[in-house]
Amino acid sequence: MPSTLPYNKLTRLENFGHSLSAPSFLYCPTSIEEIHEAFLMAKKEGLAVTLRGAGRSYNDAALNSLGMVLDLQGMNKILEWNPETGVVTAEPGVTLEILWQVVLPDGWWPPVVSGTMTTTLGGCLGMNIHGKNNFKLGTIGDHVLEFTALLPTGARITCSPNKNGDLFRAMIGGMGMLGVFTSITLQMKKMDSGLLQVDAYPVRSLDEHLKALSDGAPQHDYIVGWLDTMNGGKNLGRGQIHAADYLHGEDDPNPKETLKLEYQVLPPYIFGVFPKSILYLFMRPFSNNLGWWGVSTAKYIASLRRHTFRQPHAAFHFLLDYVPNWELSYGRGGLIQYQSFLPQETAEGAWREILTMSLKRSLPSYLGVTKRHRPDDFLISHSLDGFSLAMDFKVTRSNRSKLAAMLQEFDQIVLGAGGRFYFAKNSETTPETARRFLGDDTVERFRALKKRTDPDDLLESDLYRRVFG
Repeated sequence: MPSTLPYNKLTRLENFGHSLSAPSFLYCPTSIEEIHEAFLMAKKEGLAVTLRGAGRSYNDAALNSLGMVLDLQGMNKILEWNPETGVVTAEPGVTLEILWQVVLPDGWWPPVVSGTMTTTLGGCLGMNIHGKNNFKLGTIGDHVLEFTALLPTGARITCSPNKNGDLFRAMIGGMGMLGVFTSITLQMKKMDSGLLQVDAYPVRSLDEHLKALSDGAPQHDYIVGWLDTMNGGKNLGRGQIHAADYLHGEDDPNPKETLKLEYQVLPPYIFGVFPKSILYLFMRPFSNNLGWWGVSTAKYIASLRRHTFRQPHAAFHFLLDYVPNWELSYGRGGLIQYQSFLPQETAEGAWREILTMSLKRSLPSYLGVTKRHRPDDFLISHSLDGFSLAMDFKVTRSNRSKLAAMLQEFDQIVLGAGGRFYFAKNSETTPETARRFLGDDTVERFRALKKRTDPDDLLESDLYRRVFG
């Protein structure tokens, strides 16, 4: 049935990297009743519905070409907070920033966070985010005690690990394709200090890089690596490791001060005078292969001196928020991110092939981030016992098709090495690739649950259509 909604209500939405866009009918509900009304309207008008939080996905997860998009950022209330137990219940539009600013003064911190504090809890659960401590505390879904959801049928359900457990493990990580989270109950992690002890040290090769992540993970609370993606040969895979630990007891002489919000807030100025909000403009001249080679080389040289320091939680975790609008430095074509997850046994060989190929084709990644991971039991899962490598690629009019073809080749390398992918990141994943890493049984179980919760197939996104057909 063709839509009768007026064309002038279409809004062009973009992914976080500004490399993909789609015109959609945008609605901003602030209550469960308004979400239900939107479902009824979409069914009447013959429109598919996509859920959107802060729009921080690097791909088309929150895009819906000529369909309806429900922006849930208006549902952003903390419904209940218990500073004695560390249990919080919040609406799906609550961001990590809102969350940590509520719980930290009472000595708590979200157990799993993304690299930016602007993501919403609904989005975090929809993609089941991981952090720099995935090897120890798993994904955010591992810390959800319960959630309530509205299904496209109008039914309201409550899910926990022991109640509607199949939907609990499928909706978390389910890309928002089974229903809408309406409240989320999470267990926070107790903190004795607002500081982390950070050890930063260099690694000189890919095998040393992965060994540092593997050996360091059991000894630390967090570990993450920066990988120099611009240099090959004997320097392939070199970079810097940041390992961090909580402070306990008397380690912090003034915990009341470091747990204050003003101690954690990222400063908006450099040297107290230069606004960070325009810093991306000064980054643009370096956003080319030669410029980024210089930046990466200088960064590695600067990392050669091992040093230990103390850093506020917000500063350590939310690196992507240091420079507002940093993604605009990539220029008009934007960027895409390619993230692969590989078992310990095959990661080095697969990434050596991928990194070498990108350099030979003059399509290098401008950023490489590595992490250590463990498996989980959620239905749609990217995690495994191994490592992840996230790579940022600049998109231009001249390289877009060549870049897409190269990433398809990357997929075959990763699949051949027993790897997996993350639906919040990669923008080229095909149905064949998804079925190969998820397995036929997982795909069919997900389809069966979707038929149960969304019999009219109202919930769709550009990502869902691309990956599941």
